Amino acid sequence: MKTKILILSVALLAGLGARYAVDHFQDTDTTTSNTNTITLQTGAESLNLFDTTDQRVRVVYFGYTHCPDVCPTSLAILAASLKSLPEKTLSAVRPIFITLDPERDTPDAAKEYAGYFHPMIEGGSGTKASIDTLAKKYGVLYQITELEDSAMEYAVDHSSYFYFLNPEGALLEKVPHTLNPNMVSDAILRLTDTAIQ
Repeated sequence: MKTKILILSVALLAGLGARYAVDHFQDTDTTTSNTNTITLQTGAESLNLFDTTDQRVRVVYFGYTHCPDVCPTSLAILAASLKSLPEKTLSAVRPIFITLDPERDTPDAAKEYAGYFHPMIEGGSGTKASIDTLAKKYGVLYQITELEDSAMEYAVDHSSYFYFLNPEGALLEKVPHTLNPNMVSDAILRLTDTAIQ
């Protein structure tokens, strides 16, 4: 009995530690470090996440197209929040889905997948090095998990947040995985009102 309690206690502490790391990890420089090496594509076009001539607030979600539940749910929530916003606000926001699985998700696949949820959501893919650089920059945790006897071969376990960025790439805010689109739309309204003024 004491052994079970000890094992449960260790597991609980490990889980809390991992949660703390996800919630509080942020690269010390979230502005422009390494951004000149990041190349993404959406379909046949380049996707420049850090285009300072485009003053829209970025709403970035990291996931992958083969995700069975978390990614489709999150992108559906993002789509619902976009549908609730006035035109003026929509013109000040740039929603982007970035794959964490560039081996399977081509730029065309990422673009098509994102477009299923809302026509405004851009879908991007790139090299593994580019994806890893972005993931490290914003504290996106992910790992490949092999799936035995599965046609999918592997899954990509990942943290689930909406990252709000300015055009220089600085992290303005992040909203955790939610089933409430108002949490996303409220953040968009708050940050775009600041951006528009």
